[in-house]
Parts: sequence; structure tokens; C-alpha cells
Amino acid sequence: MAQIEVIIPVVGESISEVVIGRWFKKDGDSVQMDEMLCELETDKATMELNAEQAGILRIVAAEGSTVAVGALVATIESSELASAPSPSTSAPLSTGPVSEPAPAQLSSDPEPGSTASGTSDSLSAPVSVSVPAPVVQHTTLVTQADKPVQTSTPTGPQRRERMSQLRKTIARRLVAVKNETAMLTTFNEVNMGPLMEMRSRYKDSFKEKYGVGLGFMSLFSKAVCLAMKEFPVINASIDGDELVYHDYVDLSIAVSAPRGLMVPVVRGADRLALHEIEREIARLAAKAREGTLSVDEMVGGTFTITNGGVFGSMLSTPIINAPQSAILGMHNIVERPIAMQGQVVIRPMMYLALSYDHRLIDGKDSVSFLVRVKEYLEDPYRMLIEI
Repeated sequence: MAQIEVIIPVVGESISEVVIGRWFKKDGDSVQMDEMLCELETDKATMELNAEQAGILRIVAAEGSTVAVGALVATIESSELASAPSPSTSAPLSTGPVSEPAPAQLSSDPEPGSTASGTSDSLSAPVSVSVPAPVVQHTTLVTQADKPVQTSTPTGPQRRERMSQLRKTIARRLVAVKNETAMLTTFNEVNMGPLMEMRSRYKDSFKEKYGVGLGFMSLFSKAVCLAMKEFPVINASIDGDELVYHDYVDLSIAVSAPRGLMVPVVRGADRLALHEIEREIARLAAKAREGTLSVDEMVGGTFTITNGGVFGSMLSTPIINAPQSAILGMHNIVERPIAMQGQVVIRPMMYLALSYDHRLIDGKDSVSFLVRVKEYLEDPYRMLIEI
């Protein structure tokens, strides 16, 4: 079997290059067909590159290097080809960075045996020169001033890791959102008692009929989609000098995964029933945990829901997932005293936070939208008949 080339496949319509994240095999290792060779990092996801045949791996692109889609990153030699002796003139490929000559170090106090501009055999012996005292004093002062500032010594061990392409993109986009939008957050609280009671009553029959559990995320998704029918600006976005109104809801759901926060999209959530939303969320969450989400499954959302409550968050101000214009933050459920009909009672309460771009969404619409979501959640049967 001849040698084959390992090239970067097309990973998304708008992606032209990737970063080699990590090689799971070393140069010269044996690999099996379909065995994972390396991770490919993009600004949207991390993917795996697998071997198309068994043989000996010859690495071309080093870890951390940026390569174009379609570029050669390695070759795989068949066992017969790899066993043949290599010509003595062929040097093995190196996966590390190419060493460059160290730059000349400039110093006001050169080491013995060297000049300020470099070393020389003819000038290797130290030269004794008499210098008047004032000049020596001036030279000493300059030398002391040029010495590097001493930094504090760490009190414990440290370790450094290369920032992944995904984390770089997240950092860049979050800073851009803070700098380029007029982001504002409005808050409200929800009495989760009625929703929890309905879920407890029907969760067994729901799972028996549809094969999935009845979770809070699908109920919140339903409430959001219904409220957007009244306040479509929450689902809109800004494109240059134009406002883009979406007549559908592609709902982004934040999911915590081993490689970081992923935000897959439930397509057409406004047209799905509760069990269909629940099933799609479960499918996407499983793929996020396995690291198999595709780029297409994480782009194009029109609104985002994030649930910090699963980690114990009581209250937060979520950052907009650009180019969207709003994001809903859920939080933990805590029993708190509230006033109802003139009496103080204990109820399971949750704070909601809606962050929005004030350039597009006015305070009236943002507050009214969040109030409508609250009303649907506190009267969940109202969602089922959509009134």
C-alpha cells in the first residue's frame, strides 16, 4: 500500500484555517485505521482528525501551528513502505519549532573576551584601559540603571498551558460584545412552585410516552418562544445599518462540556412541541460532552438561554452571544419568604436575568418580555394552550 496524505478537511462553510491542537501520536508511531491522530481547533469548535489507513505516521505540522483547510499535516506510510531503509541524506521531520540564531545581546558591561558588538579571536584577551574617575562613576550609574527590575519570586509551583483557539475566540468575542454593544440587564423573579408541581405530576407519564424526561430547560424554552411572538424585537439583530427580524427561533442553549462552554442550537424551537425540544436538547448536550458537535450545530442562533443555577449561581448578568441581541440567564431555585395575598409564605424562587442590546431593544420591550416569560412559568398550563 502506498503512502497517503493526511490533509485538513472542510470543517465549516466559513472556516478557512484551523489550529493543530494536540497530536495523540508521535512522529514514527504506528497507527490503526480510524484511530484518532490529533485535535483540530477552530474559533467555534474542537474536532478530531482520524487515520484513513493503518501504517507509520510522519508528522508535518507541529502542535499549535495554523494551517489552511486542504493543507498537508502528515503522511501515513504502509508497513511495507515504512520498513524500507531511508536514504542517509534524508533527515527526519521535526515537529518542534525551527531554532533561530539568538539575537545579539546589547550590554553596557560586556563579558571578558567579547566586545560590545560580538566576540573576536583577535580580541579575545581582556584589554586594560585607564579611565578617569568621573567617567568610571558615570559608567557605573548607567550600568545600574540598565539592570532589569527584579520581580517577586513565586511562592509555589506554576504551570502554563497553551490557550486553545476556542478559548481565544471566546475571549475576543466577549470583550468585543462589552465594547461594541450598549448592554444592559433587567431582572425579575419567578415563583417556581406551580411549574415544579406540574412537572412532578406528569414527569413519569411524559417519559413513558415520549422516552425523554421533562426538564426545566424545555419549559423555559417554550415560554421564551411564546413571549417572542409578542415581542419579536428580542429575537432580532443588528446588521450594519439594518435591523434583522427573524420569523423563527433558533434557540442557543449553553451547555457545559469538558472542553469548555458550548452553545449548540435548537433549530426552529418555536415550532417544536415540549418533548421535541427536550429530545433535541438531550441530543445536543450528549454530543457536547462527547466533543462531537459540528460547527453547523453551533452557529446561527437567534437567542440564547444559559443556566448558571446548575452550578449554584444565585444571580448574574450574562453576556450577549453576538450577533444576537439578548440572552436569558436562569439561576438556582431557593426557598425564600415572599408576600402573597397579605401573608408571608415560603416559596421556591428563581431570579431571572435578561441582558440585551439597548441599541435595538428598549427598556419597555425588555421588561415586558421578561414579565411575560415569568407569567408563563408561574401559570405553566397557559403555555400548553398558548394564551
